[in-house]
Amino acid sequence: MFLVEKFLLWYHCHDGECKIHAFSYTILFGDAIHNFIDGIIIGVSFLVSIPLGIVAALAIAFHEIPQEIGDFAVMLYGGMRRTKILIYNFLIALMTPLAAILAYFFASTLEKATTSLIAFAAGTFIYIAASDLIPEIHKETKKSKAIVQFFLLFMGILIIWGVEKVLG
Repeated sequence: MFLVEKFLLWYHCHDGECKIHAFSYTILFGDAIHNFIDGIIIGVSFLVSIPLGIVAALAIAFHEIPQEIGDFAVMLYGGMRRTKILIYNFLIALMTPLAAILAYFFASTLEKATTSLIAFAAGTFIYIAASDLIPEIHKETKKSKAIVQFFLLFMGILIIWGVEKVLG
């Protein structure tokens, strides 16, 4: 992801001026991988049973909605136009049904790659958070906004912990 981001900076930025921050494109790249993995999960779930496939598809849809809203906000903050974000997100969302179809027909082959794909997607989002988003949060100097940011980060941690306790 470092190389992807550097390439985008070298290619899109001249004299340090960027209209669209490179992390907007790295989010799209990471989201494409993420959506591909979601499609694999859906396709393989349908192989197990149709009800399981339906449940997996619904669970992924409910997970994707807030994640895509967050991505939209970050890319908007990164300087990308709303129309461009919507078009790119739509195209990247097509990775899910494509991967579901591929997984349905090539499940045994994809099974070996799934763990690596999940690790790569997770690493992509960790890289974006560590290299771009957290430094942006640190630029905020108003205490009231910093408290809100801390509260939201803490709530995110609590939600993940709670879901793990309930489902884990």
